[in-house]
Amino acid sequence: MSKKREYKDDYPEKTLYIPGPTEVREDVIEAMCEPMFGHRMDRMTDLYTTVVEDTKEFLGTDNEVVILTGSGTEFWEASTLNLVDENILVPTCGSFSERHANVAERLGKTVDRLEYEWGQAIKPEDIREELESGTTDYDVVATVMNESSTGVRNPIEEIGDVVAEYPDTYFVVDAVSALGGDYVDIDDHNIDVIFASTQKAFAMPPGLAVCVVSDDAYERELEKESASWYGGFQRTIDYYERKGQTHSTPAIPIMLAYRKQMKYMLEEGHDARSERHREMAEYVREWADEHFDMFPEEGYESQTVACIENTQGIDVAETIATVDEEYGMVFSNGYGSQLGEKTFRIGHMGEHDLESVRELTDAIEDVAGL
Repeated sequence: MSKKREYKDDYPEKTLYIPGPTEVREDVIEAMCEPMFGHRMDRMTDLYTTVVEDTKEFLGTDNEVVILTGSGTEFWEASTLNLVDENILVPTCGSFSERHANVAERLGKTVDRLEYEWGQAIKPEDIREELESGTTDYDVVATVMNESSTGVRNPIEEIGDVVAEYPDTYFVVDAVSALGGDYVDIDDHNIDVIFASTQKAFAMPPGLAVCVVSDDAYERELEKESASWYGGFQRTIDYYERKGQTHSTPAIPIMLAYRKQMKYMLEEGHDARSERHREMAEYVREWADEHFDMFPEEGYESQTVACIENTQGIDVAETIATVDEEYGMVFSNGYGSQLGEKTFRIGHMGEHDLESVRELTDAIEDVAGL
């Protein structure tokens, strides 16, 4: 049983290179310190309509955008409740795609897993084969864009093009650790639902979940007898259309921070932000190839999280602890029991750039004696 550990006021500052949360601009944090106001005031309408419409503009989508207090996990649950009557196909290639399948099972849905070895990417032709078999009519295909446990970036655009050929099947994408740092054309690839957490590539404090919903997905929920209450598409989107606000009390300070950060993201632009992340990813891959190996299948490496295979046999836990102590930088071990000491992960997302990532890899080289 956990016991109380008193929170102190003197923790040293650390630079975060974990797969989220990540670094946040100082003035974005300061934006949370405005005096409090009511969530039904006109000021809230100004704030919420600003962040929703700015998000649409940044992502380049004509679909509806929902921003709720919570983590991206909320939309694992909500999209399943809103779209699935019975059958859902979930390709699994790591911890988070497996967890998505577990959520659907917990909600009483019939889940078929298309299982891949960890480190391998989901293949569109395998999805096509499953849908063409005709043995099951799937309400949803649910895919993770960026499997941060293994550092795999799945080809969701090609998968979406396949699912588009099956109009009664909806396509749901978990982009929690990628959206905002890895360009995706949502509207052109039949993505009915795509969602993210803002503490990752959006470079925000934790606390908000962003979800983009197609008209088809909205209409699908209207046909169902039951749906999510908190994350229901009809409830959230209709309330926005009527009131320009959220249906329930939001975390107002974090939305103030989001407004500030989204202005930075619009100024940089979706393409340019993705390109900056691509440059960081390429640098880390080159560095890993020089000293270790990349863990993901070649050609499917994440643009926001590098999962590096520990071919040198370094003590990952000790290296992380020493880099933390001596350099004030925090990166991550492998995810879970499968990859704990076999891999380590570098989150190159949000406001990081080539210079800041080089500072981390230099520190790892120094501590590990590379």
